[in-house]
Amino acid sequence: MKESITLLGRRFEATIPEKDILAAVRRMADAIARDYEDRTPVFVGVLNGAFMFVSDFMKHYPYPCELTFVKLSSYRGLTSTGIVETLLDLPEEVEGRDVIILEDIVDTGRTLQELVHLFAGRNIKDFKIAALFYKSEIYNGEYTIDYVGMEIPDRFIVGYGLDYREQGRNLRDIYQLKKQPMINIVLFGKPGAGKGTQATFLKEKYNLQHISTGDVFRRNIKGGTDLGNLAKSYIDKGELVPDQVTIDMLKDEVEAHPDAAGFIFDGFPRTTAQAEALDHFLEGRDMKIDATIALEADDEVLVARLLERGKVSGRSDDQDESKIRNRFEEYNVKTAPLKAYYQKQGKFHGVNGIGEIPEITGRLAAVIDQL
Repeated sequence: MKESITLLGRRFEATIPEKDILAAVRRMADAIARDYEDRTPVFVGVLNGAFMFVSDFMKHYPYPCELTFVKLSSYRGLTSTGIVETLLDLPEEVEGRDVIILEDIVDTGRTLQELVHLFAGRNIKDFKIAALFYKSEIYNGEYTIDYVGMEIPDRFIVGYGLDYREQGRNLRDIYQLKKQPMINIVLFGKPGAGKGTQATFLKEKYNLQHISTGDVFRRNIKGGTDLGNLAKSYIDKGELVPDQVTIDMLKDEVEAHPDAAGFIFDGFPRTTAQAEALDHFLEGRDMKIDATIALEADDEVLVARLLERGKVSGRSDDQDESKIRNRFEEYNVKTAPLKAYYQKQGKFHGVNGIGEIPEITGRLAAVIDQL
């Protein structure tokens, strides 16, 4: 077993040897055999990832049985798209039968949910789920996993049928993605301070994922997601969207980019309670905020900048000086407790936000490079 491998520029470290995998497969086959000794179950392998698992499982299953396959897909590269496609449907022969799903890996449960839906209305006599690898810490728990080969942490793995962009399936052992040091930043700044512009440069320079809370809200609401509809229900009633709804949206964004070298949080947190909630969420992902950076600028300079921007953007709140100053005052009131919160952690950094764009980017980079 090699200590590490490289696939398409990604480094993976050895984690589960073949002998341990095969031992887990044998245990699963024995457990299912005890339960179905007097019956003839239909095993349903989930392609493509489960082909090795199914092959070895069938070698150890001692009683009469049948085998068929379905093919589903939700992964692109390192992350699930959240959209599960059915590429190969079930045959009709499963009706009235004992059916046991043979799944290579169960993580969030999105693919499993689609599998269960495939069997709805098929008049299945008995239905069980067997997973070789099980990420219990992130599984949504909607359906019982009846047979488990081994529980594993929430790390991206390849080998033994599992792939990274279709490579690595032929590996006999399991390798997990080498965890890179992450840089997570909260970016502050009054309207007109240039947060959006600077976030774009930092994203490219450090391979960070820019998460703008406003963009996330609009995307979820427009896309009609469950969280978007929930947020809209509060907005339509003129109520504030609960912090947990926002955190759940950010959680989905973070989980959708596991290959990012870090994140720029823009527009969240806005209160100390939100900052505490963000810290708690990140701790659960073995992550943390490394720095909060405030782009600082004189109000008069920003007023002039926004009024000029308003001539192009057409935004009414960029064309009325009184509205601009009200936004500044709101920022001061909300940011002051956050500044104290992050100063107490030794993570607050003020950066001069006036000057040419490259100059400001250089000041921000100087802070990040010290982390």
